[in-house]
Amino acid sequence: MSAWVLPDHIADVLPSEARHIEELRRELLDTARGYGCELVMPPLLEHLESLLTGTGETLDLQTFKLVDQLSGRLLGLRADSTPQVARIDAHLLNRQGVTRLCYCGPVLHTRPDRPHATREPLQFGAEIYGHAGLEADLEALSLALDCLRATQVSDFTVDMADARIVHALLEGGATDPHRLADIHAALAAKDAGTLAGLTRHLPAGSRAALGQLLDLYGGPEVLDQAERVLPDVPAIRQALASMRWLAGHLQDTRISFDLADLRGYAYYTGVRFGIYVPGVSDALVRGGRYDEVGAVFGRNRPAVGFSLDLKELVGVASKRPLKAAIRAPWGEQADLRAAVGRLRAQGETVVCVLPGHESVVDEFHCDRELVRQDSDWVVRGL
Repeated sequence: MSAWVLPDHIADVLPSEARHIEELRRELLDTARGYGCELVMPPLLEHLESLLTGTGETLDLQTFKLVDQLSGRLLGLRADSTPQVARIDAHLLNRQGVTRLCYCGPVLHTRPDRPHATREPLQFGAEIYGHAGLEADLEALSLALDCLRATQVSDFTVDMADARIVHALLEGGATDPHRLADIHAALAAKDAGTLAGLTRHLPAGSRAALGQLLDLYGGPEVLDQAERVLPDVPAIRQALASMRWLAGHLQDTRISFDLADLRGYAYYTGVRFGIYVPGVSDALVRGGRYDEVGAVFGRNRPAVGFSLDLKELVGVASKRPLKAAIRAPWGEQADLRAAVGRLRAQGETVVCVLPGHESVVDEFHCDRELVRQDSDWVVRGL
């Protein structure tokens, strides 16, 4: 095998796509800052127990592990930044009021999480800590939608579920983590046969209600149907009311519901959402409420947020036009070098043509050139 062949589902990002990704990154961070989010940069690797405690088996299986040559302790390369940001809120900032944080950086997955996906997503996300009310859920969802709009993605559908419904239906039935993960997978796949086998130890009422969830997907009528067929218990009533309230505040947005969809990591505790766009096989954005994620760090703060992969977003976001550049000759003359410096200081891209490369075509579109006119260097159109 050639030494330069990369591992499966790992790829270089070449100039045109890299430029587009960087433009999107700046737009997303600027949008998050407009909501009052502060940027944090957690490390790429941590001690494994800090990185994974309380996050569930799914994240554990997605995490690369290695031994620290300094301490001999086991380290993990992050597969998701949310637990890290929770640690920053709990231990490093330790604020009493509301904290809004955002981040953008690579994560690594042991396996692609969907067909043709990269194992090195560039994850952008935003989190709100310290407020348990639905106002924070709405703000997180609104920010996610505004991030897509900022990147000129407008054809999307918001799909909602709530982790409390399945939690309430499973309450009292001793279910180990492996079986619970299998139940979630069967619900998401709408696999009635597998679900029946996995839940045969549960009370008849719980089994029947879990089976009903498989058909509870579609438009707003799903919430009315759920009120009729699901058990009348406080957690389920609250979950349905929360989704109804959030949907009512999203004007001019396509909304659907899939009450059996619990895909993703195990730390979600309330309303969850996925944002779908044409051309992407799964949700482009996933988020929701995860109030328990900070408990392992000693501060059980309310938390809600979302994340997306910029490498996936770049495939559906409109490309920005290239910023026009200025072509300049290469030379050692002080006045030429000063003229190039002034243009770059003004924000212009100036591409100096090195000797012997006058016909080279590169990433930049040069619509002007720097030429000597009398005793001055001036810019003229091509």
